[in-house]
Amino acid sequence: MRDQPTHLPPPEDVLEIGAPEQFAALAHPLRQRLLFALGHRPATVRQLAAQLDAKKGNVAHHLKVLREAGLIHIAETRQVRGGTEQYYQRTARHMVVSEPQAAGTAAMFTAFAQELDLSPAESHLTLRHLRLSPTKAKELGETLAKLVDEAEEEAEGRPLHGVLVALYQQALPAGTISSA
Repeated sequence: MRDQPTHLPPPEDVLEIGAPEQFAALAHPLRQRLLFALGHRPATVRQLAAQLDAKKGNVAHHLKVLREAGLIHIAETRQVRGGTEQYYQRTARHMVVSEPQAAGTAAMFTAFAQELDLSPAESHLTLRHLRLSPTKAKELGETLAKLVDEAEEEAEGRPLHGVLVALYQQALPAGTISSA
């Protein structure tokens, strides 16, 4: 008996996050981790609970919130032992937050910290501050996005790696005059 059904890729390549209910859905670390877990293949509540070491009821609740926000959908259902098993999938392969909000960003960093803490392999984490012109900053952002997109291999059975890329302009301290 197969444990995983055949499935279609997400219907969208990129989903831009912008609706208030989407930001609310992103404001919880477990929902962030569920989105990470659903990044490559559909999964059931049972599979997700085992993978994330969480209770099935808790996972089911958070999947409902993500589904109502349009971030995931039911990709397939199948009958098993007199019940219906649902496979959840992200609605898009890539999710882009064009205007991050504090609650969603904080939850993303918390989920990222949890993933990093559980990593069985060496991790790389660097925070740098660079002086860049607006043109150079835009170029760097595009290069980073391209690098991450090109790095992914489609080989099953390979370890899954998390990548968090952020490029932002540092806020000036209050009372400072910009020289830009």
